Amino acid sequence: MIESARIEDAEEVMPLILAAIGHIAYTLAGTEDLEEARRILIGFYKREDNRISYKHVLVDRREHKIAGMLLSYAGDGAAALDLPFAARGGDAIAVEAREGEYYLDSIAVDEHYQGQGIAKALISAFESKGQEQGYSKLSLIVEPNNARAYALYNKLNYEEDGSIQVSGSRYIRMVKQL
Repeated sequence: MIESARIEDAEEVMPLILAAIGHIAYTLAGTEDLEEARRILIGFYKREDNRISYKHVLVDRREHKIAGMLLSYAGDGAAALDLPFAARGGDAIAVEAREGEYYLDSIAVDEHYQGQGIAKALISAFESKGQEQGYSKLSLIVEPNNARAYALYNKLNYEEDGSIQVSGSRYIRMVKQL
């Protein structure tokens, strides 16, 4: 069942967020140590004022476990969601979302639940949420070498819209009109 994440889901959601964002986690946390980054990002997850807050996470809960998660937010005000990270004095964080768009920041499905349509269901919930909030344009970024994710987004009618540098890596920007 897809629902809003809860603050107490932190320990279960964080491995999925880390899997989805990869090296960007180190930029957000301001450290190259994985365990320290996990601890710092759990702290941010439990707050409401930043991009990885539980307030921005949808989860697919099955058998009392989190099978997948999707992190999203409005592009309007996205820069403000990065201020708490910048306050830590870490590296500059690229603003990935644009004004007027609803942005899919990250998505991950636990390996035990892959192949069951969870990613598609989470994306559908994201699209509905964006539309409910009055957005007619959705956006996301994907690593050029992530052929599986790219194919899924393409199949769901997301189209390439340039590229962006995030934490030293190039990503393909994709958009969908609702």
